[in-house]
Order: sequence, then C-alpha cells, then structure tokens
Amino acid sequence: MALLPWRGRVPEERARGGLQEMQDRINRMFDDFFHGFSSLVPWADERLEWLPLVDLSETEDAVHVTVELPGVQAKEVDISLTEDLLTIRGEKKSEKEEKKRDYHRVERSYGLFTRTVRLPAVVDADKVEATFKDGVLTINMPKREEAKTRKVKVEVK
Repeated sequence: MALLPWRGRVPEERARGGLQEMQDRINRMFDDFFHGFSSLVPWADERLEWLPLVDLSETEDAVHVTVELPGVQAKEVDISLTEDLLTIRGEKKSEKEEKKRDYHRVERSYGLFTRTVRLPAVVDADKVEATFKDGVLTINMPKREEAKTRKVKVEVK
C-alpha cells in the first residue's frame, strides 16, 4: 500500500468522475453477482441493464472512445453528448429460446445498457464521428481549439 502526499482539495470535476467510475464498478459487481440467477431473484428479468466495456483515450488533437458491444446491432445504439458527458445507450436483444433445450449455464447478457463517461477535454460536438464494426463501437471526438495543448516559448533575457 503506497501513501500519497495530500495536495489539498480534489477538483470537483475529478471527484465526480471518480464517483461515476466507482458507481460503474459497483454496478458491474452486482451484475456479475446476480448474473444467471434470474430464476431465483423475482425482480430479475432479461431487461436488466448490463455494462459494456469501454476504453477512453486521448491524443493531442482528439478524445477516443471504444465500446465492446458484441451481438448488438448498430441501429440499437444511441449516442449523445452533453457538455463533457458522453452517453451510450442501447439494447442487446435476446435470441429466441429453444423449447427442447436444457440449459446448464447461461452467461451471456441481454437487455438495456447505458454507459456515461466524463470526457477529459472539451470536444467539438459538430465533428464527432462514430463507426460500428464487428461489435465494436468507435467514437472519435476532435478537441476544440481551446482544449488543445499549446507550447509556450520561454524567452531568455
């Protein structure tokens, strides 16, 4: 266990992002725990939410999000951007169940999903591009000019 020096107050944006991340982890823990127990838990049904996996990265010019959505159709995905929050919603529909089949294990998730991620920089909402290929959603968001890193030349006197 490493101890980190205290540096004062945590900026509100970082604190909220950390809380959202913690909420996502708790939701995933509960989903993993109750997954497969739908017959034992009366409130569980195939419309329970599941959380697709998300990668969030940043370059000097853009913010990139990659989401794993196996078995989801592109037409079932809705993407919205509000200030610094990117929200991805959709539904993975279950396949028709065969009546003469005895299931010994059910691990695949179906139902509604919602993922909201806080973006690390201000992006240009008019230039966002999203592509969907082989169950992977890729969203590229160019940064606005004021969000890009600028070099400052140091003058020697």
